[in-house]
Amino acid sequence: MHIVFSHGKESGPDGGKIRALSAIAVDLGCTYESVDYRDLPDEPDQRVERLVNYINDCEDDIILVGSSMGGYVSVAAACELAEHKNDSQQRVKGLFLMVPAVYLPGYGRQDFSAELPAMCIVHAWGDDIVPYEHSFRLAQQHQADYHVFKGRHRLSEPLEQVKQVFLDFIKTRI
Repeated sequence: MHIVFSHGKESGPDGGKIRALSAIAVDLGCTYESVDYRDLPDEPDQRVERLVNYINDCEDDIILVGSSMGGYVSVAAACELAEHKNDSQQRVKGLFLMVPAVYLPGYGRQDFSAELPAMCIVHAWGDDIVPYEHSFRLAQQHQADYHVFKGRHRLSEPLEQVKQVFLDFIKTRI
């Protein structure tokens, strides 16, 4: 299994959550890549296009993992692939979304109703950037696993809990 990380707007491909979760992926025998979007800080939909192209070029089964804007990018790319029904769509085996920036103004995609693979969402009660209600709406629509923890947008407070949820999610996909 190949894990593809998408970082948030003000983060980078080697941010703290990505480092923590990639270590778990490696321990489970997975490969990983963290796509670099730093040249597109305010362009979520161009990031989606970059991720779709990455997935199209990949031959492995994939789990998409995204945080904040990267969560939006991951789920929007999965929707795009599902709507075009090609071989790449079949390789995406799951979505692990952390405080996903869904249903925000200025983001091109507001409809996430495509048929998507298994999804797990983690959020924080005290998120002052993306309201947890947004990700709960997405979770309801897809009957996704949904975990909300005490903490803020960066998820630094509940990181150990997030790591455990990630471990459990990946184990069920490999």
